Amino acid sequence: MIEEWTPSARELEREDVRRRRRRRSILIAGAMTIAVFGLLIAAIGSSPGWPSVKETFFSWEHAKESFPELIKGFWINVKLFLICEPVILVLALLVALARVSRSPWLLPLRIVAVGYTDILRGVPTILLVVLLAFGMPALGLQGVPKSALFWAGVALILSYGAYVAEVFRAGIDSIHPSQIASAQALGLSRFQTLRDVVVPQAVRRVLPPLLNDFVSLQKDTALVAAAGIFDAVFAARDYGNFNFNYTPLVVVAGFFVVMTVPLARFTDWLQRRYAQRERAGAL
Repeated sequence: MIEEWTPSARELEREDVRRRRRRRSILIAGAMTIAVFGLLIAAIGSSPGWPSVKETFFSWEHAKESFPELIKGFWINVKLFLICEPVILVLALLVALARVSRSPWLLPLRIVAVGYTDILRGVPTILLVVLLAFGMPALGLQGVPKSALFWAGVALILSYGAYVAEVFRAGIDSIHPSQIASAQALGLSRFQTLRDVVVPQAVRRVLPPLLNDFVSLQKDTALVAAAGIFDAVFAARDYGNFNFNYTPLVVVAGFFVVMTVPLARFTDWLQRRYAQRERAGAL
């Protein structure tokens, strides 16, 4: 019969020491946090210009008055994000597959993919938004949408597609060659190897950096305001210019923080989980 394990007196003493150290660390961290932020708040509140800044940027009355228009504009930012994200994933994966292709028949496609990623990563996103939102409708092409919002979304897709394509390509290149060789030894074609062996593993590996890119995309939907689109930022700016109060800009900043922080925390959790799995696999 196996006896139940019980910790020795020495082990209990060590656990008590560890518990006291954790408690002391928590107390010190809490005290330092309260002290630092307390001093910061006191310094800001006692500054000579604080009453003016408070009235200009933190007015409750102006926040309530502008809130309906800000919510209406912010819904445009949310829709842009929800529409652009899946399109970016598909475009980026196709570009990454084109870049890693080795078939001589696909050389022109590979050249286009390289040029696309090099050029689009070099052009500032806000400049691309302005160029497409104003330039494409001005061409007057038949059958081409003339909506500035549509072309601003296309600009975000093209810009982020180039960055995400490089993330996918890095994930594909990280797969060990022995797995590709094993798949080919089993009779799988190059396409089947990519589809069934390489891409699924690559996507799992690059999921945390992909989520980081989409955190940035959530914020960068505000760039469409540069094209005169009445999103949350444009609505806040319009209200501020008319009423000489910029509280709506702070409110909009809060909207974006509320939208991005949960995804950022999920990304951190996913990175920790992946790191734990990698360490467990290495043991």
